[in-house]
Amino acid sequence: VQLQASGGGLVQAGGSLRLSCAASGRTFTFSRSNMGWFRQAPGKEREFVAAGGWNDDNTRYAGSVKGRFTVSRDNAKRTMYLQMNSLKPEDTAVYYCAASPYLARLGSTLDDFASWGQGTQVTVSS
Repeated sequence: VQLQASGGGLVQAGGSLRLSCAASGRTFTFSRSNMGWFRQAPGKEREFVAAGGWNDDNTRYAGSVKGRFTVSRDNAKRTMYLQMNSLKPEDTAVYYCAASPYLARLGSTLDDFASWGQGTQVTVSS
């Protein structure tokens, strides 16, 4: 599977951005895959942000973004989204999308995801 993240940019605190993650690959069934978003700020470890289950109703979020970020997906377009509202300077990071090989559980650790996109930079100015 190939994952292409896009939509990052520079935004002022309080603003919004929507990230997209387009999936491709003939053997990859997007509609039956759990997907996730992670981020990595300079000098910090990559951390979980949000995940969306293949059956749409199942989502989970990091505490730091809950209520501000929303993960969604369009199976017909093989694309996952991350709507980010009320952005804060501490949200500044490179955001990565990832695909999980596990169908039965929606994980939140790096080990729960096997395929990664290249990342898109999000910068929030104060």
